[in-house]
Amino acid sequence: MGKMGMVLEGGGLRGIFTAGVIDVLLQNDVRLDGLVGVSAGACFGCNYPSKQVSRALRYNLTYCKDRRYCSWWSFVRTGDLFGADFCYREVPLMLDPFDSKAFDESNVEFWVVCTDVNTGEPVYHLCPTVDNNTFEWIRASASMPLVSHPVECDGKQLLDGGIVDPIPLQFAEQCGYERNLVVLTQPRNYEKRPSKTMPLMRSTLRKQPAVARAMEVRPQVYNQEKAYVMERERADAAFVLCPDGPLSARRVEHDPHHITETYFAGVKVAERELGRLREWLAG
Repeated sequence: MGKMGMVLEGGGLRGIFTAGVIDVLLQNDVRLDGLVGVSAGACFGCNYPSKQVSRALRYNLTYCKDRRYCSWWSFVRTGDLFGADFCYREVPLMLDPFDSKAFDESNVEFWVVCTDVNTGEPVYHLCPTVDNNTFEWIRASASMPLVSHPVECDGKQLLDGGIVDPIPLQFAEQCGYERNLVVLTQPRNYEKRPSKTMPLMRSTLRKQPAVARAMEVRPQVYNQEKAYVMERERADAAFVLCPDGPLSARRVEHDPHHITETYFAGVKVAERELGRLREWLAG
C-alpha cells in the first residue's frame, strides 16, 4: 500500500475544528505517513506528529483574550495581528511547550505551504525536525496579508499559503501520498465568492503586486481546488472531513465559547466518521 497523507485547510481560528479532528485521530491511534498544512492547518497540524492531544484547544482558550496573542494592540505595536514573539516563541517554548522530541521521532512528514511575496507562487517546505526555523516557516504559512509582516525564511519573503494553494491535495499527491484524508474548515457546499473589499486590498497591497494578483483570483483557485477534492473523493482517493454547517469561530476569535464549540464540532464529525475512515484506510 502506498503512503497515506493528510491535507489540512486553513481558516484562522476556524482551524480549531481541525484540532478537534486531530485529537480524535491521536486518541484512536490513526496513523498517517505525513501531512500538508496550510496556515492554521500548519499551526494546529504540527500537534499530530508531536502527539499532543488537546494542546491546540488548551492554549487557544488560555490566551484567546490576551492582547499579546491576537489583537489590534499587537498589530499597532508590531505590525502583526497575531503577535510573532508571543505566538511562535513564548507559547511553544515556555508557556505550553511543544514536544519537539516526539515530533522528531514520529516519522511523520510535515509540510507547510507559504506564498512567495515577490512571485505570488506557492512555496512548500518539509520540516524534518523542530527548531526556531521551523516555527518561522509555520508562522509564515499563517501570516495573513494586510495584517502581517512578510516572514523571511531561507532568503524568501513569505506570507499565508492559503492565498495561492488553500487545499493542497494535488501537491500531496505529487509527494507520493496516494490516498489522503482532507480536513476542510468550511461546509461541503461552501463556495468562495469574490471579496467586496478587493479594491481596498489592491490599493493596500500596491507594494506587493504579486500578492494582490493572487488575492484577486483566490476565489476561483479555491473553488477549483475544492472541486478537485470532491473529484478525488468520488474516485476513492480522498476521504473528506468537514463541518456539517457554518462554524461558531470566526477567522479571528476571542470568545472561548465559540472556540470550544468549534473544537467539539471537529470532535463530533471525526468520531462519527471514525469507523468509515478506518475501513477506508485499510482498503
